[in-house]
Order: sequence, then C-alpha cells, then structure tokens
Amino acid sequence: AATKLASAEKLMYFCTDQLGLEQDFEQKQMPDGKLPVDGFLLCVDVSRGMNRNFDEQLKFVSNLYNQLAKTKKPVVVVLTKCDEGVERYIRDAHAFALGKKNLQVVETSARSNVNVELAFSTLVQLVDKSRGKAKIIPYFEALKQQSQQIAAAKDKYEWLVSRIVKSHNEAWPNVSRKMQPAPEYQDYVYLEGTQKAKKLFLQHVQRLKQEHVERRRKAYLALLPQALDALVPDLDEIDHLSRAKAEKLLEAKPDFLKWFVVLEETPWDATSHVDSADCERIPFDLLETPAAEQLYEAHLEKLRAERKRAEVRRAFRDNLESSPFVTPGKPWEEARSFIMNDDFYLWLDESVYVDIYGKHQKQLIDKAKEDFQELLLEYSELFYELELDAKPSKEKMGVIQEVLGEEQRFKALQKLQAERDALVLKHIHFVYHPTKETCPSCGACVDARVEQLLGSRFVRPAERPKNPLADANVDRINLVILGKDGLARELANEIRALCTNDDKYVVEGKMYELSLRPIEGNVRLPVNAFQTPTFQPHGCLCLYNSKESLSYVVESIEKSRESTVGRRRDNHLAQLPLTLVLVNKRGGGDAGGETLQSLIQQGQQIASKLQCVFLDPASAGIGYGRNINEKQISQVLKGLLDSKRNLNLLGSSSSSSSSSSSALKEAASAASEAELRVVMCLMCGDPVSADEVLLPLLQAPACRPSPSGAAGAV
Repeated sequence: AATKLASAEKLMYFCTDQLGLEQDFEQKQMPDGKLPVDGFLLCVDVSRGMNRNFDEQLKFVSNLYNQLAKTKKPVVVVLTKCDEGVERYIRDAHAFALGKKNLQVVETSARSNVNVELAFSTLVQLVDKSRGKAKIIPYFEALKQQSQQIAAAKDKYEWLVSRIVKSHNEAWPNVSRKMQPAPEYQDYVYLEGTQKAKKLFLQHVQRLKQEHVERRRKAYLALLPQALDALVPDLDEIDHLSRAKAEKLLEAKPDFLKWFVVLEETPWDATSHVDSADCERIPFDLLETPAAEQLYEAHLEKLRAERKRAEVRRAFRDNLESSPFVTPGKPWEEARSFIMNDDFYLWLDESVYVDIYGKHQKQLIDKAKEDFQELLLEYSELFYELELDAKPSKEKMGVIQEVLGEEQRFKALQKLQAERDALVLKHIHFVYHPTKETCPSCGACVDARVEQLLGSRFVRPAERPKNPLADANVDRINLVILGKDGLARELANEIRALCTNDDKYVVEGKMYELSLRPIEGNVRLPVNAFQTPTFQPHGCLCLYNSKESLSYVVESIEKSRESTVGRRRDNHLAQLPLTLVLVNKRGGGDAGGETLQSLIQQGQQIASKLQCVFLDPASAGIGYGRNINEKQISQVLKGLLDSKRNLNLLGSSSSSSSSSSSALKEAASAASEAELRVVMCLMCGDPVSADEVLLPLLQAPACRPSPSGAAGAV
C-alpha cells in the first residue's frame, strides 16, 4: 500500500557537500502525495553535536518511530557517525530499541564506510522474508574487519601499480585506464575510492623519481673523482684555494665542458636535466652538496698523500745513497734495520721499499763491477805468467786474490764472491783471447764500433747495389712516428741526422735501411694512414709531451685499430708493435700545470691499456738537445726487429760483421795506397767515443773509398 509523505517539493540531498551549493548539483525533489514505501531506516546521530540535547533528540526519534509503526512497515534503527559516537548515546539508543518489539539496530559510519551496506541489507531482509537473515556486527568489530580487508586490498593494488608503472613520468589518466579491468584496482576503489587510489599512485611515482634521482646522483659522484683527476691533478694548483676559487679554476679548464654542465636552473634534481639525454655530464651545482664537498676534500687528501709518498720515496733513496751500511750484494733483510724508520712504514708498503732497494742494488753492483774491471786492468801484470789456455790454478787464483784483497774495489764485491771470481776468469780469457765477443765493454767495444762506422760510411763500388731495396746485407725497417704539434716531424729529422747519407742506421752492429713516416693529423684520412701501397709499417713510435698530445695518440691508435676490424689483409695493424715515449718539452717550463711525474704516470697507464712499451723521458743534457736520445732510438728499433723475427716478417739476412772485418782487412792491405795513414789508440769504455774521433775524418769531403776497395782514404 502507498504511504503519504509530507515532504513535497523538498530537495533530496545525498551528502553535505551539496549544502550551500545546490545549483552546482542535479536537483531532485521529493514527490508529492502518496508513494509506495516498503520500509524505513530510522537514523539516529550518536555523535556529540553543537547545541544539541541527545535526550530531546531521542524523544523526537521515539515519536517518529510511533508514527512509522502505524504504517506496519519494517523499521531499522541506524546509528550514524559511530566513528565519532558517544558511548552513552549509543547505549541509550540500544536501550530505546530494546523496548520495542523486533526493532533492530545497526551501528554505522558513512565516513569510514562501515556497516552502511549492512543497514540496507538488514531492512531488505525484513521486507523480503525469503532472504537470509543478515548478521548484525557491532561497529568496532566491523571496523576491524574492514581495516583488514582494506589493508589486503591496498597491498594487492600497490603490487598492481608497481607492476604496471615503471617510470616516474607516467600520468594517472593513462595508468588508471590500464588498471580498470584488474580486480585489484576494482576492489580497492570500491573500498577506498578513486582519490585514495590516485594518491597511492602518486606516492609510487614520487618514489620512482627519488630512486631515479638517487641513481643519477651516485653516478655523478662516482664520476667526480675522475673529473678532478683530469682537470686538477696538481696539488700546488688547488692546495690553498677556497672552494669558490677552486670552482672558478675548474670552469677555466679547457676540458671543463667535457666533464661538467652548467644549468640555467638549479638545483639539478628539480629540473628537466634529470631526464635529459645529456645527463652523463656532472651538473656543476652538484659541487655545492655535502657529498661532493667530501669527494673534493678526499681528492686533496689523495694528492697530499701522493706527494708525501713521493717525498718518502726520495728520502728513502737519499737514505740508501748516504748509508754506509748499504753495500753491493747486501740482502734486504740485512740492510733493513739500518735504513728504515717508523715514518717509512706509515706511508708505503714494504714491497715498495724492497723494489727501490733492488734497483739501487743493481746500480751499486753495476758500478762495483765496472770499478773492479778497472782494477783488473790496473793490475795487468798479475795475468802475464798464466798458461796459454788461460786456466789459472787454485794457487794462482789465491795469489791474485791476495794481491787485490787490500783494494777497496775488490772488497766492494765481498757479498758477490761468485760474480767477482767470474769477472776475474772473464778478464783472463779476454787477456789471452782479445776479441769483440770477449770484450768486457760489450756494446761499448771500440773494435766493434769502428767496424760499424767504417761499414756504414763506405761500401765498395763494385758491391754497391743498384737498387737499395735489393741489398742483401741491409734489411728495411718501416717506422711510423705519431705525434702532435710538430713532435713527429722534429723527431723524424733528428733520427735522419743520425743515419748515414743513404738513410741507413746501425743497430747491434748491423745496418738497416730506415724508412720513416711522421703522422700528425687525422689517421682516418688517406694522407695520414699508417699503411700505404708502398709503405707497410713494422712498428709505431708514439710521442707526447702533454695531456692533449697523449689524448691524440690514444685516439689515433684506436681509430687505426677500428679501421682494420674485419679486414684480414690489414689485420697485422691491430698487432703493430707500439712504443710510447714522453719527450722533453721545448723551451722549458711546465705549461698547464702539468708535472713530469703526472705525465709519466698517465703515460704508463695508457701503455698498459694499449699493451705497449713505455720509455721514460730522456735525461736533460743527453742526446745533444734532442727530444729523445740515441740509446732510446736504438732500443725502439731493436724491439721492432725482435717483433719482426717473431712474426717471421724479417727474412734471413747475412751478418754485416763479416763485411766489416773484410773491409778492415782490405783497409790494411791498401794502407800503402793511402795518402795519409791514421793510427789511433782508444780504450774500450773511455768517455771519448770512437764516433767523436772518427766522424770528423769520415765526414770530410776528401774522404772517399779507395779504388782498390780500402775502407777509407784521405
């Protein structure tokens, strides 16, 4: 039956948000007259209201209930705002319901969405008896169950968000559309609403952004020590600078923009630089952070420690040179207590000192052997009475040792008796069999050097080949010289100055035709290629005197190797023997704050990376002012020859020693034909070399080969 309601033309409100904003929402009015009504929810506010007497309210509810009861329709008392409910009010409302027949009470909270659905389902069950009876749960128990349900739904929803959202740049509209079909999304939105679902999404995106920024920060901080090493490797340059001045110094460096980027907006982590493709460079404002300041201080401490270790090394070497307890052949274990102090152990491992000591011992031993050789020459009368087979008896050896025993040069090898005895026997062998092979001076033997000079200056006309490449006694060495800013051309000219007139060079007593290819530009251009149709390199000599020239060498080698990838014909370029040399700077000074030690360390690191030989710079005053000295050049060429032999690139060639000795014999037989005979006496190992005596004569225009084939005539 229909029930008449006295609320005609009144607006139906669904939530308090509409109060005062009625025009902004759809307006629904209560209908006039009788309406079909199946049941009633009698709502009782149990919260503590302003200027409201709950007893009066309960009387009003009681009167209202009496009116509803006349309709014979089921009624359910709904206690609202139980989340703010007053315990006495709830108790009084239950007492009111107990006084009525079959009047059920449901405790609810619309704000917490607790038991709201239960209130309606309880009324529906009273209207439709066929439905199962709903179990009425008290508010706090229902709140606990709902909290557990929400927590489980939240965990599933957060898992869904983490699986779908991988970037902090994702937007809610796109993500929500992707998640709508998922039950995890539907359950959570049903329980908590869309706004809370969006809030969790935004929290997840913020977490992703923080993680992304932190990864970037760690990458920048990991790169910062390398940048500081590259830009400010010299302690004197920054040791006494403030942070502000140090930053200005960094900005003034030529390679600053290679390592850093200066942003218009700061801080970097609040700008678009976080997602920039150029994010590999370090934002300059990062230096203002505490972590970067700590790394800068660590860089300073590292440079100070390196300087201190270098000072300790020098002090240790000075200690070795001045200590009377360090003698040739003395083991480290015996000398350690005399030369070590507590400061040495603080800065370096003992293995470093052992290595320095070993090198110092080698110098001492070499000098002691050289002095002992001089001593043997001074006492040459001791060896006159030996048998021709040069095998002294034990008695004779005893006499020799007794005579020499009082000499300090003899005592210096006291710890190396076996080597000292070997030197005596070698000297005796040389006395009775004086040849180049038995000469104690080895490579400094005057006879060998004279043969090399005469052989390099004069070749008999009958034997002079028409084609230099066909000379069976001359092997060819093709050497690439790689350097920047004139280094390659200068060294090529210096090497040519050391060659003969026909570009031949003597290595280990043998002549080789030397072909040089200086390169100073882009090696990918044909004009600067390592290999040409007429030039196949056997090795490459890489020169540098600064960080820029060292970078050029590394880039050129890498470009050359890259160009040979997949080309079997040019594959030998990938294994081309390399030698890296730090050359003396022209004009002195230390441009750019670069120290010799730092350049040596950088060169050694690059040589290790390229798997090539590294040569220390030539000492000042050696090599007649050249960038590198003749000894280093010979060392490079000897290494190339060894590599050629290993690769079977060097064919069998006859030794030039036989031609040199035959030239000497011819010179002796034709001496009577010469207009001027030169007799000279040189001692092997003398400071004045055969070159200084002979070259002025051999380079004279009047010096020419004799018609009969003599080595030289004036």
